[in-house]
Amino acid sequence: MRDYYEELWRRLPEELATPDWDLRRSFLVENVRHGDRALDLGSGAGDFTALLAEAGAQVTGVEVAEAALARARSRHPDLDFRITPIDGPLPFEDNEFDLVWASEVIEHIADTARWLSEVRRVLVPGGRLLLTTPSHGRLRVVLGGIDRFSEPLGDHLHLYTLASLRALLAEFGFEQVSVRAAGGPPLLRRLLLARAVR
Repeated sequence: MRDYYEELWRRLPEELATPDWDLRRSFLVENVRHGDRALDLGSGAGDFTALLAEAGAQVTGVEVAEAALARARSRHPDLDFRITPIDGPLPFEDNEFDLVWASEVIEHIADTARWLSEVRRVLVPGGRLLLTTPSHGRLRVVLGGIDRFSEPLGDHLHLYTLASLRALLAEFGFEQVSVRAAGGPPLLRRLLLARAVR
């Protein structure tokens, strides 16, 4: 799987528009606090990592592909970016972060249980998880068909709805779980924005 992401990041254009940038940016900015120790989990080219730093967080970005890290480091040379194993523990101590930001990541995770357990482990008690993922409500799936959202050779391994994401986070012991849909007309929202507290 790592080879897949290395190749993907090598092929992506250097100047790539981030989907739903304004929605995701607003969600992040309204939930970050000055001085937060923050982890950008799945940092990609580092643009959200930079946004966290601009908001006053002490931030570390992690990725599974060296090609993504090379791009992030060239765009944001003053920030801390690190490699993380695709299927192993996060390279951080317990209770190291006040905030974990994972935008458009959870749908790519093969072992969601292990991943969420690692997220909980690195968060301090009372720490916040913010994540975004595509929304796959019934009407969107009926109108678009399942193949549109889950290609057999694609990298989206899971599809989430408001209810399924809320239930998943609660099942892993997160509290104050809030999930809302954004982007697009009612009943056809394309993005889920989730906030939860360890």
